[in-house]
Amino acid sequence: MLTSVERLLFIRAVPIFRELRDDFLVRLASVMEELSFPAKHAIFTEGKEGRSLYIVVSGKVRVHLGKRDLANLEQGACFGEMSLFDAEPRSASVTTLENCECLMLTQIQLYDAIDETPEIAINIIRLLSRRIRELNQKLNARENSISSDSSSRIAELR
Repeated sequence: MLTSVERLLFIRAVPIFRELRDDFLVRLASVMEELSFPAKHAIFTEGKEGRSLYIVVSGKVRVHLGKRDLANLEQGACFGEMSLFDAEPRSASVTTLENCECLMLTQIQLYDAIDETPEIAINIIRLLSRRIRELNQKLNARENSISSDSSSRIAELR
């Protein structure tokens, strides 16, 4: 378990909380629940309802669709944020790769935080935008690779 000072220092370094006032972060840190998960534990699964965001304090998690990996996240990374805003089922599963400690922020806690400090919403939008850009880059690289492979095979056949 983190002390209140350790919690404050930790969340201050998390990208979505950077640039926010310490007095606000102290209150936010005090309402977040600290959770421990064993290795290979499903924190949540694709298609299930979700109303919380998680932040990795220690350990690593795997974001995946079935057996296909989307990302591995480590200390300071957030996940689960999409369901906080759209109330849709989880779009992917998250499973621990090793023993893992996380902080959890619920939808109600986040909405209260946004009411007090709207900058947190902007930071989460930046996080979502960055993830969409990274996904687009991966898809483009994959399509270019497939296109190059197809062109090479056609050339070999001639």
